[in-house]
Amino acid sequence: MAACLHHPLHYHFLSTSPNHLVGTLKSSSNTTKTTTKSRPAPHKLGAQSLRCEQKVGEKRTAVSSGKDSLDICRVLNGMWQTSGGWGQIDRDDAVDAMLRYADAGLSTFDMSNHYGPAEDLYGIFINKVRRERPPDLTKWVPPPVKMTSGYVRDSINVSRKRMDVASLDMLQFHWWDYSNPGYLDALKHLTDLKEEGKIKTVALTNFDTERLQIILENGIPVVSNQVQHSIVDMRPQQRMSEFCQLTGVKLITYGTVMGGLLSEKFLDTNLSIPFAGPSLNTPSLQKYKRMVDAWGGWSLFQVLLQTLKKVASKHGVSIPTVAVRYILDQPSVAGSMIGVRLGLSPHIQDANAVFSLVLDEDDVNSIQEVSKKGKDLLRVIGDCGDEYRRA
Repeated sequence: MAACLHHPLHYHFLSTSPNHLVGTLKSSSNTTKTTTKSRPAPHKLGAQSLRCEQKVGEKRTAVSSGKDSLDICRVLNGMWQTSGGWGQIDRDDAVDAMLRYADAGLSTFDMSNHYGPAEDLYGIFINKVRRERPPDLTKWVPPPVKMTSGYVRDSINVSRKRMDVASLDMLQFHWWDYSNPGYLDALKHLTDLKEEGKIKTVALTNFDTERLQIILENGIPVVSNQVQHSIVDMRPQQRMSEFCQLTGVKLITYGTVMGGLLSEKFLDTNLSIPFAGPSLNTPSLQKYKRMVDAWGGWSLFQVLLQTLKKVASKHGVSIPTVAVRYILDQPSVAGSMIGVRLGLSPHIQDANAVFSLVLDEDDVNSIQEVSKKGKDLLRVIGDCGDEYRRA
């Protein structure tokens, strides 16, 4: 997932169904009824020690907090690519592609109210599978205004209407400015909507460890935090993962294949020579190229790609498949996202190959050896999400 760099109201959703079809966050009708249920007690740190340890081949896992739980596919379909910049999206072709992903068992779709037509596409898609509704995830990234109950409720109702659903499976909340404590008000109102049944689970996106702790101490039942995480960007395995193992909060990762940079397409290329290699012609490629530069530069990145290619050839899979499997095997990671260019560029085969891939000790050691040669991005950028809050 990538957060918007402007201030219009934004949020992200995730959803799933009885036969594991997953879509975007949903909500119900414009009711003014308020909940009478009490908010959960503040989270006790150290009360549990949970890791997302999955057996190879298992496609699904649950993210949960107390009585709140959502079953998701461990490889998620990211829909940032529907927002423009990756090619023209045809509505009918996109919905047909969503159905193919769901039929292949890749049934969790991650979207946002600022991902162009993503929520509208989900509304069309879900009406095609109404009897077997998949789960959905969506995100909410509000502007820095006063977070009143009415404002939060009205915002969520917009997505519920677009997606044509009564209840959002997961709302992933983003906040721009930590100096404004309004994020706690917004999350408390979202928790009230959850108690009313308009949201099934509350989650975060791009929050750092310090703020995650504050949120849990205020009794907000957070099930997951969506963060940027790849072999190049291992920041989540420092402060964030350690804290998640103490609290049971899971991580959902994006940028895991770095917009396609972690692929055969960019192996043995020299981007310093004009027109000598593939163009960085999408917002995600441009974004993650900057991350490569901060980590260690293109030459070191080529060493990483060569290492991943050796591992991929050994197992008969692709570089992106190895990149995703490596992150899925990290502590606290419940799922990793692969961006989908619906109707333009399918990734179903590579995505499904992730579930049967087993990286042995030699594979892991060879990848770690190159990864650790790069700079510590926690020192360069800061904790999870700080790339959106620092110059």
